[in-house]
Amino acid sequence: MSLLDQTFRQTGGRVISALAASFRDLDLAEEAFAEACARAVEKWSDAPPADPAAWLYAVARRWALDRYRRRATAAAWRPDAPPPEPTPEDQVMAMDDPIPDERLRLIFVCCHPAVAHDARAALTLRTVCGLTTAEVATAFLLPEPTLAQRLVRAKRKIAEAGVPFDIPAPDRWPERMDAVLSTLEVAYAQAHADAALAGPHADFAREMLHLTDLLARLVPDDPEVLALAATVRFTEARRPARLAADGAMTPLADQDVRDWNGELCVQAERLLSSAAALAHRNRHPPGARALQAAIHAVHADRRRSGLTDWRAVVGLYDALLTQRDDPVIQTNRAIAVSEVQGPAAALSLLDAAPQRDWLPWRAARADMLARLGRESEAVAEYDAALALQPSPAEALFLAARRAASVAA
Repeated sequence: MSLLDQTFRQTGGRVISALAASFRDLDLAEEAFAEACARAVEKWSDAPPADPAAWLYAVARRWALDRYRRRATAAAWRPDAPPPEPTPEDQVMAMDDPIPDERLRLIFVCCHPAVAHDARAALTLRTVCGLTTAEVATAFLLPEPTLAQRLVRAKRKIAEAGVPFDIPAPDRWPERMDAVLSTLEVAYAQAHADAALAGPHADFAREMLHLTDLLARLVPDDPEVLALAATVRFTEARRPARLAADGAMTPLADQDVRDWNGELCVQAERLLSSAAALAHRNRHPPGARALQAAIHAVHADRRRSGLTDWRAVVGLYDALLTQRDDPVIQTNRAIAVSEVQGPAAALSLLDAAPQRDWLPWRAARADMLARLGRESEAVAEYDAALALQPSPAEALFLAARRAASVAA
């Protein structure tokens, strides 16, 4: 991987975030970053910079300033005033990076109520987190052209409404929080799907631990915020056990619990306990994210009991479906049902799901067919799953399962 590729993957979203916060123009920020990358191709081969991210930010900022000077509206724009001395909260929000960390600010900006609800998280993932349009479309199970149209409309709305590039006052956070949390969920899912952390969004695993921790401290009275922080910790705790010796992904049910990170599990359990106490005190039923965290907690309890209470998992998925009935939940519930009622029951549920051409659904269906002894159908389903370009670790796992079906 070249220096530019590595820098683009690790810091591209944050450079764009800082530019957008400075110029209050998402399109300009993306154009300026693209121009800086193009210049890096020419310059870095001879003399690579000591600080690549800072180089890209400086070049992009100069290009954006030149573009503004050429616009008829140049007189109406003024750069941001120098920031005040950082408060302790500012220091908590700042990460060790050579450029300003505007990630959280831009997440709140893009989740502004002026933007259509179904586009808030998608826009944030594309602009702030650096996911491609195709990746965002896949995350939301949408056709790419549909998602692209939503992004264009959302950015136009931000420009027309003159949305301020500032974190709103705390009393305005609730109207944006669901979209903010959805953004963090999907961003983290990109890293979680990559068991080997070898893909372009591997840094999200660390960063979403940081951001969910920050939000949990900024909004300690929101059960859903605490629950998402718990979920990220439950899943990251299993990271050390997710790769087999050959580099293939190891599914949750086959992982050695002795390799799980006990400290992260304890943190997650404390956060989930706090979320449950808040919900009980406010007489609110558990939200969708609290139920998801509770499912992870049942899995985490295998560290103590050596067993997974699959009936409890199915019951929690039943409750979750009343709040978030989508193909992701349906597929995961079907997998849990297979552990209670067998693969035939699970296959029936999968075949009733509305979303078919989606990697987890294909992989789950292939597994059920193999367990039912329908090897030729399982092989075809594994081929369909592999055609959807899984991560390298997942591809190795699926290829091994396919080979086992061929040999059966």
